[in-house]
Amino acid sequence: MNMGIDGIAAMVNQTGSSAAGSRAQALQNKAGSDLSGASDEELMNVCKQFEAYFVEQVMKEVEKTIPRNEDEEDASMSQLTDYFKDEMIQTLAQDVCEQQNLGLAQQMYEQMKRNYSL
Repeated sequence: MNMGIDGIAAMVNQTGSSAAGSRAQALQNKAGSDLSGASDEELMNVCKQFEAYFVEQVMKEVEKTIPRNEDEEDASMSQLTDYFKDEMIQTLAQDVCEQQNLGLAQQMYEQMKRNYSL
């Protein structure tokens, strides 16, 4: 089986797109479900996941403002770079949320506890 860099880049791009979509969908399902019976730990976990996802989206939007020289890369290498950059941003966002006290997860947690009368 002989596959060129374009084929590999297409597979990586497809995998990255479906992984990002499924990650967002899983978070939406958790946040949109009835959490009235959730424990404090489960509720805080959902809030922390949302906080990390929010920070990740902010980082991706900030990254888009950085000018890129499109002439230096071919399309297939650009797709590979974008995939690994997305993975790096996701990991960085999770680390930022774990190491820094942004407060968003805590505020969401407190609001959800009030809404569900927990």
